[in-house]
Amino acid sequence: MMLTFFKYQGAGNDFVLIDNRTAHLSRHNPYLYNLLCNRRLGVGADGVILLQEHPDHDFEMVYFNANGEEGSMCGNGGRCIIAFAQYLGIIENDCSFLACDGPHLGKIDNDGYHLKMNDVATIKHIGEDFDLDTGSPHYVRYVEDMTKIDVFEEGRKIRYNDVYNANGINVNFVQEHSSYLEVSTYERGVEDVTWACGTGVTAVALTYAHKHNLSRGQSHNIGLKTQGGLLKVQFKREGEYAFSDIWLIGPAECTFRGEIEVDWEDREGNSPILKS
Repeated sequence: MMLTFFKYQGAGNDFVLIDNRTAHLSRHNPYLYNLLCNRRLGVGADGVILLQEHPDHDFEMVYFNANGEEGSMCGNGGRCIIAFAQYLGIIENDCSFLACDGPHLGKIDNDGYHLKMNDVATIKHIGEDFDLDTGSPHYVRYVEDMTKIDVFEEGRKIRYNDVYNANGINVNFVQEHSSYLEVSTYERGVEDVTWACGTGVTAVALTYAHKHNLSRGQSHNIGLKTQGGLLKVQFKREGEYAFSDIWLIGPAECTFRGEIEVDWEDREGNSPILKS
């Protein structure tokens, strides 16, 4: 079959987006989604996102990691699908959509593409590090000098240790600068360092607020620098570990669209073959 796809990126976090209102792809085809993400044999991406109809929302987002398996919430992917939905004419500047972790709001303005994240009520201390869930599970470690950290090797050690090996965890390394936080993330499912991670920078911003005891009952705005660009996280700190009104803000753009001829025998469980 000829499959039309769109390639989007948000701060260097890149995705293959498919309008599944017409493509009618199954949610259970890891072979296909893994191959589409392959940077040598397929389109190349950190993940695949299907846009689907939903009776109670503007659309539904279904996200697949680069390994082809359905994943947890993807923040930059969420911002990219907002841009995609606007391009398709589904929305104008505001939307409501369903993702794996529940409903989300989105909006578009001169600052970029805004994604409302779910509230966070728990941050766990792991020595001087942190463990929390911002739609996806994240481990956060603050370092003095990012240039001295092998993010791939050190991130992989934590992701595959005895505590996290079974379910996996995303691992973020953070260096504090005077006006921003520098973040690099090893992502499970991709099993590599990505140029940005939306749920990751969200986790970093919240741990920074906790670590530095930012004022409670007030809103805060944290700037974060990733390899792929700048992101912002806005939130209200409700208590020591509690945060609400969390928004992930940044760029999202379509880099190209195309068609790819795909042949696979899903029911047989065989791998797909890209024809061209």
